[in-house]
Amino acid sequence: MATTKWVVDPMHSEVQFKVKHLVISTVTGTFRNFEGGATTAHDDFDGAEVHFSLDVASVDTNQAMRDNHLKSPEFFDADTYPKIAFKSTSFNKIDDDEYTLTGDLTMKGITKPVTLKAEYGGMANDMYGNQKLGFEVTGKINRKEFGLTHNALTETGGLALGEDIKLIANIQLAKAA
Repeated sequence: MATTKWVVDPMHSEVQFKVKHLVISTVTGTFRNFEGGATTAHDDFDGAEVHFSLDVASVDTNQAMRDNHLKSPEFFDADTYPKIAFKSTSFNKIDDDEYTLTGDLTMKGITKPVTLKAEYGGMANDMYGNQKLGFEVTGKINRKEFGLTHNALTETGGLALGEDIKLIANIQLAKAA
């Protein structure tokens, strides 16, 4: 059976995360540099192999001081662990445009299984005739499970930073030549 390889088109993709700050607001961050792809054995993505990695040093929350803190050993420790990586163990079709994406996420040297939702956005050819397709991948992880345990307390003794991190990735894939 023939397989098809797909690569992430970084010009038309984005990877974001959201975390509660002081329990009253949400801070959004982006990873500017990433790469990945998929290999399919069918006309759809059911059973596809998916892999992805993020460059930790590319974290951007629109605040340089916060970004530098996130890169420090108190959080991602970008010098020691320069990549966050994901490799699928299953990619299962739920209905016409929804999939469950399960795999191993490695962050700060810790690998844990995670399950994400992948919503298929469709397929089209670009103006050069290249076949593209899109997915929106969403999910939630607990940062403490990956060694991101730093937190400060507020004046009232509450946590300054939420434990749950929402993940949102809008990914466009290009059919590899």
